[in-house]
Amino acid sequence: MDQNYTQVLTEVGASLTTMAVKGTVTAINTRVKALKVEKDAEKVRNAYDEIVNELISEREEAIRIAQTYKAELDRIEISDEDIEHLHNTVARILEIIKTIQIASAMLKGPEEVEKVKTQVGSYEQMKELISVDTLKTMQLLGFNYKAAIGEPLTEICANTITNWGNKNKNSQTGNKNRK
Repeated sequence: MDQNYTQVLTEVGASLTTMAVKGTVTAINTRVKALKVEKDAEKVRNAYDEIVNELISEREEAIRIAQTYKAELDRIEISDEDIEHLHNTVARILEIIKTIQIASAMLKGPEEVEKVKTQVGSYEQMKELISVDTLKTMQLLGFNYKAAIGEPLTEICANTITNWGNKNKNSQTGNKNRK
């Protein structure tokens, strides 16, 4: 789990604990009972306004906490629709790779075609691993796909783009130095 994720959950957990310990219901019941003996209507009205404002504030805090927990859950959870989309995309990509590899192998001979067919079989097995049941089960066991797969892919892409930029700079610098 990354540090930001842990920190957010810790802060929200602390806020939730504070709300639970506060005992708002008991405190408000005590205040309402005390107000029943009060004769000054202005003091009663002000006290009730204060109670209502406190309840509204706590409700807003509870909603904020719930939304934070929901956002953190959404950050790591993959929906069934996302898994189906991933499965279909991988299937299409594997079909393209399979077609290219078989066409290439046909040029090299029958032995190469057999090797490619064996390799394609392993692709099909990998594709079958990407199913709602398999991925949901792994997720229930605590696997975070977005962190395990998404973050490294993001880093690889970022590094590749940075390297392309550096190569372009170096080739342009080299061309300027030769002139």
